[in-house]
Amino acid sequence: MMNNTKLLNEILDYNQKFVESREYEKYETTKFPNKRAVILTCMDTRLLELLPKAMNLSNGDIKTIKNAGALVSHPFGSIMRSILIAVYQLQAEEVLVIAHHDCGMSGLKAEPVIESMMSRGVTEETFDTLTYSGIDIKKWLHGFDNVTESVEHSVDVIRNHPLMPEGVPVHGLVIDPKTGKLDLVVDGYQD
Repeated sequence: MMNNTKLLNEILDYNQKFVESREYEKYETTKFPNKRAVILTCMDTRLLELLPKAMNLSNGDIKTIKNAGALVSHPFGSIMRSILIAVYQLQAEEVLVIAHHDCGMSGLKAEPVIESMMSRGVTEETFDTLTYSGIDIKKWLHGFDNVTESVEHSVDVIRNHPLMPEGVPVHGLVIDPKTGKLDLVVDGYQD
């Protein structure tokens, strides 16, 4: 396993200089999104700067939630809770689900992940305990087969959630991680 203490030290050294030189001042904003929206997107490294630039978004414009694949995999998990908090407490009036082409969750099979876990010390007994506890680890680790269908599913879960207020548009898009081109999958205004 890699030794990451150097990374942490680099981050902390940079941060000290960042604060001392008051670099933060150009990012000052409130906790409320200027464009009154919340985006659920993927944690992919290519989207960190590309996605906001491709959408003309600046610091303070939107709330951003990220996970592997831009998935709402459980209607009462932390992703859905975050979306609801953004809508009810943080003035978000629209929701955008933005997945991307060439996603690591696309076609992800559980077996290689489990093999990697075992090679790094997770025991067969641990997997047995999870199975006996009602956890289907293979289903839990499985990605999606089609990015468009995945976006449609997440939009559907959000839009039809029993705690989501009526009239909140939920849009679905797919971004190209090379060019930033957005393809519309679901137009939340058409509902």
